[in-house]
Amino acid sequence: MTTRKFPATRLRRLRRTSAIRAIIAETNLAPTDLIWPLFVIDGENQIQAISSMPGVNRYSIDQILVQCSLAVQLGIQMIALFPKLESDKKDTEGSDALNSGTLICRCVREVKKRFPELIIICDVALDPYTTNGHDGVIKNDIILNDLTNERLVKQALILAQAGCDIVAPSDMMDGRIGQIRGALEENGFTDMIILSYAAKYASAFYGPFREAVGAGNLLGSSGKSSYQMDPRNSIEAISEVSLDIGEGADIVIVKPAMPYLDIIKQVRDNFSVPCFAYQVSGEYSMLMAAIENGWLSRDAAIFESVLGIKRAGASAILTYFAPLIAEKLNANQI
Repeated sequence: MTTRKFPATRLRRLRRTSAIRAIIAETNLAPTDLIWPLFVIDGENQIQAISSMPGVNRYSIDQILVQCSLAVQLGIQMIALFPKLESDKKDTEGSDALNSGTLICRCVREVKKRFPELIIICDVALDPYTTNGHDGVIKNDIILNDLTNERLVKQALILAQAGCDIVAPSDMMDGRIGQIRGALEENGFTDMIILSYAAKYASAFYGPFREAVGAGNLLGSSGKSSYQMDPRNSIEAISEVSLDIGEGADIVIVKPAMPYLDIIKQVRDNFSVPCFAYQVSGEYSMLMAAIENGWLSRDAAIFESVLGIKRAGASAILTYFAPLIAEKLNANQI
């Protein structure tokens, strides 16, 4: 590295005006970098506020279409759909996840009719469908990995048949990517993208999301620590990502984003597949609490939080701030 000294080198020369700063910026955001998570409920003309996520709502399918129209107008090309089922649709094994007429499948079909070019990510996991809020089938207080995988494979096929573009296993069961890839190939879905939640940590930042999908009543005191990753580990994340790519994942995701920027960078540096990141509900709610109390400047704090995730190496970011950021980017206001 060349040694640079003051005053021959004055780094502030390249910070002098906004135009200069923009030209030499190493990291930039565009609406196409953003993925908008949306929560779906049954009914018609329904909009339900989520108390722990100010400004985020659940929408019935007709209202989801309104949000999709907004996404298209803003240049957001990808959405992620998550269901919030009524309690009578849930059981201990998440059976409704295997129903081709379930809420998410109906939503996917309607969105694709109206917005065929909008990319839809569908979550593959049982937690919105189970009475205990776990991602897998439980017997004797143990998550059964292989039995859960059988159900996840069926769920992924049903979502593919409904017309989604990307299936996203978020359950963290061992071996499920390979089994889902095999089933997709055998059933003619050779172009279906698998977005693997390869490095999903057992995080304290998921609480508001669990309220949003009605999956907060977990069995056992350890929560999801027996299958989601230990926050103390990073080498293990590389192993998880490597295994999932080997089994057929096209894209991997790190979740949460902010506390795991080091993991995003390691994945980006070590693998050639795209790495997404999820700015999760707790990150959103934490920022919103500070913004609503006047402790942080809204636009500046939100933009900086997402820019930091992109700078760490994320190819795209799932964020509840997606429409606000896209609007500001389109207006050249941030």
